[in-house]
Amino acid sequence: MATSADAIRKCVHCGFCLATCPTYVLLGDELDSPRGRIYLMKDMLENARAPSRELIKHVDRCLSCLSCMSTCPSNVHYGHLVDHARAYIEQNHRRSFVDRAVRSWLAAILPYPRRFRVALAASSLARPFLPLLRKVASLKPLAAMLELAPKSRKRLRRAASSRADGPKRGRVALLQGCVEPVLSPQIREAAVRLLNRAGLDVVFARGEGCCGALVQHIGREAQALGSARRNVDVWEREIAANGVQAIVTTASGCGTQLKGYGFMLRGDPAYAERAARISALARDISELLGDLPPAAADFVPGLVVAHHSACSLQHGQKIRDAPARLLAAAGFIVKDVPEGHLCCGSAGVYNILQSDIATRLRERKVANIERLEVDVVAAGNIGCITQLAAVMRRPVVHTVELLDWATGGPTPRPLARRAPSP
Repeated sequence: MATSADAIRKCVHCGFCLATCPTYVLLGDELDSPRGRIYLMKDMLENARAPSRELIKHVDRCLSCLSCMSTCPSNVHYGHLVDHARAYIEQNHRRSFVDRAVRSWLAAILPYPRRFRVALAASSLARPFLPLLRKVASLKPLAAMLELAPKSRKRLRRAASSRADGPKRGRVALLQGCVEPVLSPQIREAAVRLLNRAGLDVVFARGEGCCGALVQHIGREAQALGSARRNVDVWEREIAANGVQAIVTTASGCGTQLKGYGFMLRGDPAYAERAARISALARDISELLGDLPPAAADFVPGLVVAHHSACSLQHGQKIRDAPARLLAAAGFIVKDVPEGHLCCGSAGVYNILQSDIATRLRERKVANIERLEVDVVAAGNIGCITQLAAVMRRPVVHTVELLDWATGGPTPRPLARRAPSP
Protein backbone atom coordinates (compact mmCIF):
# COMPACT_ATOMS: atom_id res chain seq x y z
CA MET A 1 0.00 0.00 0.00
CA ALA A 2 2.89 2.37 0.72
CA THR A 3 4.11 2.08 -2.89
CA SER A 4 0.63 2.85 -4.23
CA ALA A 5 0.31 5.81 -1.87
CA ASP A 6 3.64 7.12 -3.15
CA ALA A 7 2.49 6.80 -6.77
CA ILE A 8 -0.79 8.59 -5.99
CA ARG A 9 1.01 11.36 -4.12
CA LYS A 10 3.53 11.93 -6.92
CA CYS A 11 0.85 12.44 -9.58
CA VAL A 12 0.43 16.20 -10.14
CA HIS A 13 -2.45 15.71 -12.63
CA CYS A 14 -0.56 17.53 -15.37
CA GLY A 15 -2.18 15.46 -18.13
CA PHE A 16 1.02 14.74 -20.08
CA CYS A 17 0.05 11.06 -20.02
CA LEU A 18 -3.23 11.58 -21.88
CA ALA A 19 -1.72 11.92 -25.35
CA THR A 20 0.35 8.75 -24.92
CA CYS A 21 -2.38 6.55 -23.41
CA PRO A 22 -3.84 4.26 -26.12
CA THR A 23 -7.29 3.98 -24.54
CA TYR A 24 -7.62 7.73 -24.05
CA VAL A 25 -6.45 8.39 -27.62
CA LEU A 26 -8.98 5.85 -28.86
CA LEU A 27 -11.96 6.54 -26.58
CA GLY A 28 -11.45 10.15 -25.48
CA ASP A 29 -12.74 9.44 -21.97
CA GLU A 30 -10.82 11.05 -19.10
CA LEU A 31 -11.49 7.98 -16.94
CA ASP A 32 -9.76 5.84 -19.57
CA SER A 33 -6.54 7.77 -19.05
CA PRO A 34 -3.89 7.21 -16.36
CA ARG A 35 -4.89 10.46 -14.66
CA GLY A 36 -8.54 9.45 -14.54
CA ARG A 37 -7.78 5.95 -13.33
CA ILE A 38 -5.49 7.29 -10.61
CA TYR A 39 -8.39 9.43 -9.37
CA LEU A 40 -10.62 6.34 -9.20
CA MET A 41 -7.97 4.12 -7.62
CA LYS A 42 -7.07 6.77 -5.05
CA ASP A 43 -10.64 6.91 -3.76
CA MET A 44 -10.92 3.13 -3.59
CA LEU A 45 -7.55 2.37 -1.99
CA GLU A 46 -7.33 5.27 0.47
CA ASN A 47 -10.87 4.71 1.74
CA ALA A 48 -10.84 0.90 1.48
CA ARG A 49 -14.02 1.05 -0.59
CA ALA A 50 -15.57 -1.86 -2.41
CA PRO A 51 -14.62 -1.60 -6.10
CA SER A 52 -17.38 0.15 -8.05
CA ARG A 53 -18.56 -1.01 -11.46
CA GLU A 54 -17.29 2.25 -12.94
CA LEU A 55 -13.80 1.75 -11.50
CA ILE A 56 -13.63 -1.91 -12.58
CA LYS A 57 -14.65 -1.00 -16.13
CA HIS A 58 -11.91 1.60 -16.52
CA VAL A 59 -9.18 -0.37 -14.75
CA ASP A 60 -10.03 -3.43 -16.86
CA ARG A 61 -9.63 -1.27 -19.96
CA CYS A 62 -6.05 -0.36 -18.99
CA LEU A 63 -3.51 -2.21 -21.16
CA SER A 64 -0.65 -1.90 -18.65
CA CYS A 65 1.40 -0.76 -21.64
CA LEU A 66 3.28 1.71 -19.39
CA SER A 67 3.43 4.34 -22.13
CA CYS A 68 2.34 6.89 -19.54
CA MET A 69 5.47 6.15 -17.52
CA SER A 70 7.67 7.11 -20.46
CA THR A 71 6.18 10.61 -20.51
CA CYS A 72 5.41 11.27 -16.84
CA PRO A 73 7.52 14.21 -15.56
CA SER A 74 6.87 13.19 -11.94
CA ASN A 75 8.10 9.59 -12.31
CA VAL A 76 4.82 8.11 -11.13
CA HIS A 77 5.15 4.32 -11.22
CA TYR A 78 1.69 3.75 -12.61
CA GLY A 79 2.45 0.08 -13.32
CA HIS A 80 2.83 -0.79 -9.64
CA LEU A 81 -0.31 1.16 -8.79
CA VAL A 82 -2.56 -0.52 -11.36
CA ASP A 83 -1.21 -3.97 -10.39
CA HIS A 84 -2.14 -3.23 -6.78
CA ALA A 85 -5.60 -2.05 -7.82
CA ARG A 86 -6.19 -5.21 -9.85
CA ALA A 87 -5.20 -7.42 -6.94
CA TYR A 88 -7.52 -5.40 -4.68
CA ILE A 89 -10.39 -5.83 -7.14
CA GLU A 90 -9.74 -9.56 -7.35
CA GLN A 91 -9.94 -9.86 -3.56
CA ASN A 92 -12.91 -7.57 -3.01
CA HIS A 93 -15.21 -8.08 -5.98
CA ARG A 94 -17.06 -11.09 -7.37
CA ARG A 95 -17.21 -10.95 -11.15
CA SER A 96 -19.91 -12.54 -13.30
CA PHE A 97 -19.81 -16.30 -13.74
CA VAL A 98 -18.61 -16.11 -17.36
CA ASP A 99 -15.92 -13.53 -16.53
CA ARG A 100 -14.67 -15.65 -13.63
CA ALA A 101 -14.69 -18.78 -15.79
CA VAL A 102 -12.70 -17.14 -18.62
CA ARG A 103 -10.12 -15.67 -16.24
CA SER A 104 -9.76 -18.97 -14.38
CA TRP A 105 -9.32 -20.80 -17.68
CA LEU A 106 -6.62 -18.36 -18.81
CA ALA A 107 -4.79 -18.65 -15.50
CA ALA A 108 -5.00 -22.44 -15.55
CA ILE A 109 -3.99 -22.98 -19.21
CA LEU A 110 -1.74 -20.29 -20.69
CA PRO A 111 1.11 -20.47 -18.14
CA TYR A 112 1.48 -24.22 -18.72
CA PRO A 113 2.82 -25.22 -22.17
CA ARG A 114 1.48 -28.78 -22.14
CA ARG A 115 -2.03 -27.68 -21.19
CA PHE A 116 -1.89 -24.84 -23.70
CA ARG A 117 -0.80 -27.20 -26.47
CA VAL A 118 -3.74 -29.51 -25.73
CA ALA A 119 -6.15 -26.55 -25.66
CA LEU A 120 -4.93 -25.35 -29.05
CA ALA A 121 -5.30 -28.83 -30.51
CA ALA A 122 -8.90 -28.89 -29.26
CA SER A 123 -9.66 -25.41 -30.60
CA SER A 124 -10.33 -26.83 -34.07
CA LEU A 125 -13.41 -28.55 -32.67
CA ALA A 126 -14.85 -25.21 -31.54
CA ARG A 127 -14.15 -23.24 -34.74
CA PRO A 128 -17.51 -24.06 -36.34
CA PHE A 129 -19.18 -22.20 -33.44
CA LEU A 130 -17.14 -19.02 -33.95
CA PRO A 131 -19.93 -17.02 -35.71
CA LEU A 132 -22.29 -17.76 -32.80
CA LEU A 133 -19.71 -16.84 -30.17
CA ARG A 134 -19.11 -13.48 -31.86
CA LYS A 135 -22.80 -12.58 -31.52
CA VAL A 136 -23.06 -13.19 -27.76
CA ALA A 137 -21.43 -10.36 -25.81
CA SER A 138 -20.50 -12.46 -22.78
CA LEU A 139 -18.83 -15.05 -25.03
CA LYS A 140 -16.64 -12.61 -26.97
CA PRO A 141 -13.51 -13.65 -25.03
CA LEU A 142 -14.00 -17.20 -26.30
CA ALA A 143 -14.38 -15.92 -29.85
CA ALA A 144 -11.21 -13.85 -29.45
CA MET A 145 -9.28 -16.90 -28.27
CA LEU A 146 -10.36 -18.91 -31.29
CA GLU A 147 -9.54 -16.08 -33.71
CA LEU A 148 -6.01 -15.79 -32.31
CA ALA A 149 -5.35 -19.54 -32.16
CA PRO A 150 -3.07 -20.68 -35.03
CA LYS A 151 -4.37 -23.41 -37.28
CA SER A 152 -1.01 -25.18 -37.40
CA ARG A 153 2.04 -25.28 -35.17
CA LYS A 154 5.60 -26.50 -35.33
CA ARG A 155 6.77 -28.82 -32.57
CA LEU A 156 9.64 -27.56 -30.42
CA ARG A 157 12.79 -29.67 -30.37
CA ARG A 158 13.86 -30.14 -26.77
CA ALA A 159 17.42 -29.26 -25.77
CA ALA A 160 19.14 -29.40 -22.40
CA SER A 161 21.92 -27.03 -23.45
CA SER A 162 23.77 -25.72 -26.47
CA ARG A 163 27.46 -24.90 -26.78
CA ALA A 164 29.06 -21.76 -28.14
CA ASP A 165 30.48 -21.66 -31.65
CA GLY A 166 34.15 -20.75 -31.66
CA PRO A 167 35.78 -18.92 -28.73
CA LYS A 168 33.59 -19.01 -25.66
CA ARG A 169 32.60 -15.71 -24.05
CA GLY A 170 30.33 -17.05 -21.32
CA ARG A 171 27.16 -18.95 -20.46
CA VAL A 172 23.57 -17.75 -20.23
CA ALA A 173 20.24 -19.26 -19.24
CA LEU A 174 17.50 -18.77 -21.83
CA LEU A 175 14.00 -18.34 -20.44
CA GLN A 176 11.90 -21.16 -21.86
CA GLY A 177 8.59 -19.34 -21.55
CA CYS A 178 5.07 -20.73 -21.72
CA VAL A 179 3.12 -19.24 -24.65
CA GLU A 180 6.01 -18.56 -27.02
CA PRO A 181 7.39 -22.12 -27.34
CA VAL A 182 3.90 -23.40 -28.14
CA LEU A 183 2.95 -20.75 -30.72
CA SER A 184 6.37 -20.05 -32.25
CA PRO A 185 9.07 -22.55 -31.19
CA GLN A 186 11.29 -21.35 -34.02
CA ILE A 187 11.97 -18.19 -32.00
CA ARG A 188 13.81 -20.13 -29.32
CA GLU A 189 15.73 -22.11 -31.93
CA ALA A 190 16.83 -18.90 -33.66
CA ALA A 191 17.80 -17.35 -30.34
CA VAL A 192 19.97 -20.32 -29.39
CA ARG A 193 21.81 -20.21 -32.72
CA LEU A 194 22.38 -16.46 -32.38
CA LEU A 195 23.70 -16.77 -28.83
CA ASN A 196 25.97 -19.65 -29.81
CA ARG A 197 27.40 -17.61 -32.68
CA ALA A 198 28.04 -14.81 -30.20
CA GLY A 199 30.23 -17.21 -28.22
CA LEU A 200 27.75 -18.06 -25.48
CA ASP A 201 26.79 -21.45 -24.11
CA VAL A 202 23.02 -21.65 -23.60
CA VAL A 203 21.39 -23.64 -20.79
CA PHE A 204 17.75 -24.24 -19.89
CA ALA A 205 16.98 -24.30 -16.17
CA ARG A 206 15.19 -27.47 -15.12
CA GLY A 207 11.94 -26.76 -13.26
CA GLU A 208 11.51 -23.21 -14.54
CA GLY A 209 7.93 -22.09 -15.16
CA CYS A 210 5.88 -19.14 -16.34
CA CYS A 211 7.26 -15.76 -15.29
CA GLY A 212 3.89 -14.81 -13.75
CA ALA A 213 3.09 -11.79 -15.93
CA LEU A 214 -0.11 -13.20 -17.42
CA VAL A 215 -1.75 -13.89 -14.07
CA GLN A 216 -0.46 -10.72 -12.43
CA HIS A 217 -2.16 -8.60 -15.07
CA ILE A 218 -5.54 -10.12 -14.22
CA GLY A 219 -5.09 -9.49 -10.49
CA ARG A 220 -3.97 -12.98 -9.38
CA GLU A 221 -1.19 -11.71 -7.20
CA ALA A 222 -0.64 -14.88 -5.15
CA GLN A 223 -0.19 -16.98 -8.28
CA ALA A 224 2.24 -14.44 -9.75
CA LEU A 225 4.29 -14.36 -6.55
CA GLY A 226 4.36 -18.15 -6.47
CA SER A 227 5.75 -18.20 -10.00
CA ALA A 228 8.41 -15.66 -9.06
CA ARG A 229 9.53 -17.60 -5.98
CA ARG A 230 9.73 -20.88 -7.89
CA ASN A 231 11.81 -19.33 -10.65
CA VAL A 232 14.15 -17.61 -8.19
CA ASP A 233 14.82 -21.01 -6.59
CA VAL A 234 15.39 -22.66 -9.98
CA TRP A 235 17.74 -20.02 -11.33
CA GLU A 236 19.76 -19.89 -8.14
CA ARG A 237 20.40 -23.61 -8.50
CA GLU A 238 21.34 -23.13 -12.15
CA ILE A 239 23.71 -20.29 -11.30
CA ALA A 240 25.36 -22.38 -8.59
CA ALA A 241 25.75 -25.34 -10.95
CA ASN A 242 26.70 -23.58 -14.19
CA GLY A 243 27.67 -20.01 -13.33
CA VAL A 244 25.35 -18.30 -15.82
CA GLN A 245 26.04 -14.63 -16.45
CA ALA A 246 22.56 -13.60 -17.57
CA ILE A 247 18.98 -14.82 -17.80
CA VAL A 248 17.98 -14.02 -21.37
CA THR A 249 14.42 -13.47 -22.59
CA THR A 250 13.01 -13.42 -26.11
CA ALA A 251 9.54 -12.31 -24.95
CA SER A 252 9.79 -8.72 -23.75
CA GLY A 253 6.71 -9.07 -21.55
CA CYS A 254 8.50 -11.82 -19.63
CA GLY A 255 11.66 -9.71 -19.46
CA THR A 256 9.78 -6.83 -17.86
CA GLN A 257 8.31 -9.23 -15.32
CA LEU A 258 11.69 -10.79 -14.47
CA LYS A 259 13.24 -7.37 -13.98
CA GLY A 260 10.43 -6.68 -11.51
CA TYR A 261 10.97 -9.74 -9.30
CA GLY A 262 13.03 -7.69 -6.85
CA PHE A 263 10.12 -5.30 -6.38
CA MET A 264 7.47 -8.01 -6.28
CA LEU A 265 9.24 -9.91 -3.48
CA ARG A 266 10.65 -6.91 -1.64
CA GLY A 267 8.55 -7.65 1.45
CA ASP A 268 9.48 -11.33 1.65
CA PRO A 269 12.48 -11.77 4.00
CA ALA A 270 13.30 -15.14 2.48
CA TYR A 271 13.34 -13.89 -1.10
CA ALA A 272 13.86 -10.11 -1.23
CA GLU A 273 17.64 -10.06 -1.76
CA ARG A 274 17.66 -13.22 -3.86
CA ALA A 275 14.93 -11.91 -6.17
CA ALA A 276 16.80 -8.61 -6.59
CA ARG A 277 19.90 -10.53 -7.70
CA ILE A 278 17.88 -12.49 -10.25
CA SER A 279 16.26 -9.30 -11.58
CA ALA A 280 19.72 -7.80 -12.05
CA LEU A 281 20.67 -10.73 -14.31
CA ALA A 282 17.60 -10.47 -16.59
CA ARG A 283 18.40 -9.24 -20.10
CA ASP A 284 16.34 -8.99 -23.25
CA ILE A 285 18.16 -10.74 -26.07
CA SER A 286 18.47 -7.51 -28.07
CA GLU A 287 19.95 -5.82 -25.00
CA LEU A 288 22.51 -8.60 -24.57
CA LEU A 289 23.45 -8.87 -28.25
CA GLY A 290 23.80 -5.11 -28.45
CA ASP A 291 26.63 -5.29 -25.90
CA LEU A 292 28.53 -8.01 -27.83
CA PRO A 293 30.59 -7.79 -31.03
CA PRO A 294 28.23 -8.34 -33.98
CA ALA A 295 28.20 -11.72 -35.68
CA ALA A 296 29.52 -11.73 -39.23
CA ALA A 297 26.73 -11.37 -41.79
CA ASP A 298 26.26 -14.43 -43.99
CA PHE A 299 24.63 -12.28 -46.67
CA VAL A 300 23.03 -8.82 -46.98
CA PRO A 301 19.22 -9.26 -46.89
CA GLY A 302 18.36 -5.77 -48.08
CA LEU A 303 14.73 -6.20 -47.05
CA VAL A 304 12.74 -3.27 -45.67
CA VAL A 305 11.66 -4.00 -42.10
CA ALA A 306 9.05 -2.22 -40.00
CA HIS A 307 10.33 -2.43 -36.45
CA HIS A 308 7.37 -2.68 -34.07
CA SER A 309 8.68 -1.90 -30.59
CA ALA A 310 6.68 -3.83 -27.99
CA CYS A 311 5.38 -1.72 -25.11
CA SER A 312 7.03 -4.00 -22.58
CA LEU A 313 10.36 -3.40 -24.33
CA GLN A 314 10.28 0.35 -24.95
CA HIS A 315 8.24 1.44 -21.92
CA GLY A 316 8.71 -1.43 -19.47
CA GLN A 317 12.43 -2.10 -19.98
CA LYS A 318 13.39 1.25 -21.57
CA ILE A 319 15.04 -0.57 -24.49
CA ARG A 320 14.21 1.50 -27.52
CA ASP A 321 17.03 1.46 -30.06
CA ALA A 322 18.87 -1.86 -29.67
CA PRO A 323 16.65 -4.05 -31.91
CA ALA A 324 16.62 -1.53 -34.77
CA ARG A 325 20.41 -1.05 -34.52
CA LEU A 326 20.98 -4.81 -34.66
CA LEU A 327 18.72 -5.19 -37.70
CA ALA A 328 20.41 -2.31 -39.51
CA ALA A 329 23.85 -3.72 -38.74
CA ALA A 330 22.71 -7.08 -40.19
CA GLY A 331 21.85 -5.45 -43.52
CA PHE A 332 18.14 -4.73 -43.19
CA ILE A 333 16.59 -1.37 -44.05
CA VAL A 334 14.71 -0.45 -40.88
CA LYS A 335 11.71 1.85 -40.64
CA ASP A 336 10.07 2.97 -37.41
CA VAL A 337 6.30 2.59 -37.20
CA PRO A 338 4.34 5.87 -36.90
CA GLU A 339 2.71 6.24 -33.48
CA GLY A 340 5.16 3.60 -32.33
CA HIS A 341 4.54 4.45 -28.68
CA LEU A 342 0.93 3.23 -28.91
CA CYS A 343 0.08 -0.37 -28.05
CA CYS A 344 -0.99 -2.86 -30.74
CA GLY A 345 -3.71 -4.17 -28.41
CA SER A 346 -2.14 -7.48 -27.41
CA ALA A 347 -1.02 -6.69 -23.83
CA GLY A 348 -0.92 -10.19 -22.39
CA VAL A 349 -4.51 -11.45 -22.39
CA TYR A 350 -6.04 -8.02 -23.05
CA ASN A 351 -6.89 -9.00 -26.64
CA ILE A 352 -9.03 -11.77 -25.17
CA LEU A 353 -10.67 -9.92 -22.27
CA GLN A 354 -11.10 -6.58 -24.08
CA SER A 355 -11.29 -7.76 -27.66
CA ASP A 356 -13.25 -4.79 -29.07
CA ILE A 357 -10.70 -2.20 -27.92
CA ALA A 358 -7.80 -4.50 -28.80
CA THR A 359 -9.15 -4.91 -32.33
CA ARG A 360 -9.45 -1.15 -32.83
CA LEU A 361 -5.89 -0.63 -31.58
CA ARG A 362 -4.65 -3.36 -33.90
CA GLU A 363 -6.42 -1.77 -36.86
CA ARG A 364 -4.73 1.53 -36.07
CA LYS A 365 -1.32 -0.15 -35.75
CA VAL A 366 -1.74 -2.15 -38.96
CA ALA A 367 -2.79 0.96 -40.89
CA ASN A 368 0.36 2.75 -39.73
CA ILE A 369 2.54 -0.21 -40.75
CA GLU A 370 0.88 -0.61 -44.15
CA ARG A 371 1.70 3.00 -45.04
CA LEU A 372 5.41 2.19 -44.77
CA GLU A 373 5.41 -0.28 -47.69
CA VAL A 374 7.78 -2.74 -46.02
CA ASP A 375 8.66 -6.37 -46.77
CA VAL A 376 8.37 -7.71 -43.24
CA VAL A 377 7.42 -6.66 -39.71
CA ALA A 378 9.74 -7.45 -36.79
CA ALA A 379 8.76 -7.46 -33.13
CA GLY A 380 10.33 -8.68 -29.89
CA ASN A 381 7.30 -10.12 -28.12
CA ILE A 382 5.15 -13.14 -28.94
CA GLY A 383 1.95 -11.32 -27.97
CA CYS A 384 2.55 -8.56 -30.51
CA ILE A 385 3.53 -11.08 -33.19
CA THR A 386 0.36 -13.12 -32.67
CA GLN A 387 -1.83 -10.03 -32.57
CA LEU A 388 -0.46 -8.53 -35.78
CA ALA A 389 0.08 -11.74 -37.75
CA ALA A 390 -3.62 -12.58 -37.43
CA VAL A 391 -4.51 -9.81 -39.91
CA MET A 392 -1.30 -8.49 -41.52
CA ARG A 393 -0.77 -9.02 -45.24
CA ARG A 394 2.97 -8.93 -44.66
CA PRO A 395 5.01 -11.49 -42.69
CA VAL A 396 5.42 -10.79 -38.98
CA VAL A 397 8.44 -12.40 -37.31
CA HIS A 398 10.59 -12.05 -34.22
CA THR A 399 13.66 -9.83 -34.49
CA VAL A 400 15.93 -12.78 -33.65
CA GLU A 401 14.57 -14.75 -36.62
CA LEU A 402 15.80 -12.05 -39.00
CA LEU A 403 19.15 -11.70 -37.23
CA ASP A 404 19.62 -15.47 -37.24
CA TRP A 405 18.79 -15.64 -40.96
CA ALA A 406 21.26 -12.88 -41.83
CA THR A 407 24.06 -14.60 -39.92
CA GLY A 408 23.67 -18.13 -41.25
CA GLY A 409 20.35 -19.47 -40.01
CA PRO A 410 17.37 -20.67 -42.03
CA THR A 411 14.97 -18.32 -43.76
CA PRO A 412 12.07 -17.49 -41.40
CA ARG A 413 9.06 -19.55 -42.44
CA PRO A 414 6.75 -16.59 -43.22
CA LEU A 415 9.47 -15.23 -45.53
CA ALA A 416 10.41 -18.47 -47.22
CA ARG A 417 8.35 -17.75 -50.35
CA ARG A 418 9.03 -14.03 -50.47
CA ALA A 419 12.63 -13.37 -49.57
CA PRO A 420 15.69 -13.78 -51.80
CA SER A 421 17.87 -16.76 -51.04
CA PRO A 422 21.19 -15.98 -49.36
